[in-house]
Amino acid sequence: MTPELSLRIRVQDVWDDIRLAIPSTTQARDVKRRSLRATRIDADPDEYVLKFRGAEVPDASSMEAAGIVMNANLIVLPRRRRPILR
Repeated sequence: MTPELSLRIRVQDVWDDIRLAIPSTTQARDVKRRSLRATRIDADPDEYVLKFRGAEVPDASSMEAAGIVMNANLIVLPRRRRPILR
């Protein structure tokens, strides 16, 4: 039985925090997909990165393998910088 992690994820495009309870074997790409869907962002998850403690979590990495701990804070942000329009 795989332990379940409770995570808080901020999606930068909307600055919303969501909570997910997922198995520790869940891959980063699935966490990005779920987070984007929960905040109603209709975008390709490959265009976003998932970061934990400032470091990118590779898409194929499980939460357990990436060292993600219970109640961790993660952020989903665009892979490429966007220009600031004035």
